[in-house]
Amino acid sequence: MYIEKFIQYLSTEKKFSEHTILAYSSDLNQFTSFCSEEQVETEINTNHKIIRRWIVKLMEENISPRSINRKITTLKSYYKFLQREEVISVNPMNKILSPKTKKTLPFFVEKKQVNKLLDEPDYFGDDFEGIRNQLMIEMFYFTGMRLSELMNLKISDFDKISLTLKVLGKRNKERIIPVNMNFGKKINRFLEIRHKISSSNDFIFITKTGKKAYGKLIYRVVKKYLELVTTIEKKSPHVLRHTFATHMLNNGADLNAIKELLGHANLAATQIYTHSSFEKIKNIYKQAHPRA
Repeated sequence: MYIEKFIQYLSTEKKFSEHTILAYSSDLNQFTSFCSEEQVETEINTNHKIIRRWIVKLMEENISPRSINRKITTLKSYYKFLQREEVISVNPMNKILSPKTKKTLPFFVEKKQVNKLLDEPDYFGDDFEGIRNQLMIEMFYFTGMRLSELMNLKISDFDKISLTLKVLGKRNKERIIPVNMNFGKKINRFLEIRHKISSSNDFIFITKTGKKAYGKLIYRVVKKYLELVTTIEKKSPHVLRHTFATHMLNNGADLNAIKELLGHANLAATQIYTHSSFEKIKNIYKQAHPRA
């Protein structure tokens, strides 16, 4: 009962994405199952000792610290909600610490590799799918948008006059991303071709049968073309988002400006991209210092 109410709260008030809500639901279902195993009547009647035992169990199952932290975040949100609703008076999560996670640097594609991909006409065909696929790759690299944002991008979100894209990000937060004239022309050219395929919906990216492009299709497209130019382990739309941010920062863009373009809620999320600037600083040092 309370879990359903909490999920409704995440959806209507917090405006969480469907993906995040599913993750929260899964975490809570796992925890309530554990409570049953521990002979606890409901998750409302639990305490910090039960929660700690659950965390230990997850560790013993070799669940990654990052995944465990996400589950802890879910429980913290849930019990905070229950406290706010006056269902509980004492929050059992107050005595729970999150396991430390190893910070991993984001994967990104080197500038010369991106240039090789975008400047080589033979990589993309001149049919509808080839032109669409190239625009997908360029859209990720030129704007830094997320997979879900690109998938839901509509023709009406592109302003041909001001050369801007209106993007609906996490929690329905809207932001405006500028594009240059050449890329604006590419979008216009694609929309002319796209109109011949389908005029039944407003989504920019569609399949060859006219339906809205889905996540797995877009992921496969990105992976296919990145495999042609790079050997990095991960090849995904999010890697192109990382690449956008890394290249912008390396070319002198302000961190706050990158934060706004990426749609990050705070600067801490953007600061991970400073790793690439440090590499640039090291190279400058090697080139400039007389004894380097």
